[in-house]
Amino acid sequence: MADNIARVFADAIAPDPTRPLLTWYDDATGERTELSGATCANWVAKTANLIVDGLGLGPGDTAGVLLPPHWQTATLLLGCWSAGLAVTDQPGVSDVLFVVAGRLTEPDGWSVGDRYVLGLDPFALPMRQVPPGFADFVSEVRVHGDHFRPYPDGGPDDADLLARATARATELGVTAGDRILIDVDRHPDPVDWLLAPLAAGATVVLCAHPDPARMPDRFATEKVTRPLT
Repeated sequence: MADNIARVFADAIAPDPTRPLLTWYDDATGERTELSGATCANWVAKTANLIVDGLGLGPGDTAGVLLPPHWQTATLLLGCWSAGLAVTDQPGVSDVLFVVAGRLTEPDGWSVGDRYVLGLDPFALPMRQVPPGFADFVSEVRVHGDHFRPYPDGGPDDADLLARATARATELGVTAGDRILIDVDRHPDPVDWLLAPLAAGATVVLCAHPDPARMPDRFATEKVTRPLT
């Protein structure tokens, strides 16, 4: 087992960066987005470069993240961890904040540095109207580089998160090569929907607002080996 999250991610995509690593469905909107390992790595690198080169942050700093399960959340979290940041969703001091558009007032009492808002557009389009005091994450991250060399020691929370992820994967019976369909409404913890599958060498089909009538076809189409619903 690799000893930091960036290495776990690299190991997960190394066998075939072109295969689907994360597929996202929202049955309330009809959205489907598929990301290969290479595409995920591109978004992760851009996020890490934004944090390190754009903001001057690194190990010892903290990112506040108020985002629901989503493919953009996955790559943003992995980018934060690759840059050596701790991640929190609790009030307090954060060096940078990433928040979904519908939760802008929640961190009003936080002590934070730069603030980024995400609209979570299905095609990752920039927001047309950016709230005052925030920068549009998509617009800002796109200009950064496609490659990033993670810090070798990882972030301060990596060991604990990976221990939890490994234990959770064992508990769920997730093994290398599995394709896991996850109801993210019931399992919103990124340890469940992101880190446990990565640690086990599995790929994921993430479903928000899942429609039970669509599941049989989705299982077949996505070649799901195990559900987490």
